[in-house]
Amino acid sequence: MSSNDPLHGITLEAILRQLQEHYGWEELARRIDIRCFKSDPSIKSSLAFLRKTPWAREKVEALFIRMRARG
Repeated sequence: MSSNDPLHGITLEAILRQLQEHYGWEELARRIDIRCFKSDPSIKSSLAFLRKTPWAREKVEALFIRMRARG
């Protein structure tokens, strides 16, 4: 049985790493206005913030889905 969830089986860390590789921190900060992407960004600090901030995580996941859809 396959899932219709485009994020099924993908960790938040994997999402963040792929977005960072594709866009870079500067472009991520421009697209999603959160300080963890602007001020001394790192995967670790961004993960900590996103795990406790549902609205920011939703924005990151939505950007990831759009990036994947464009191929």
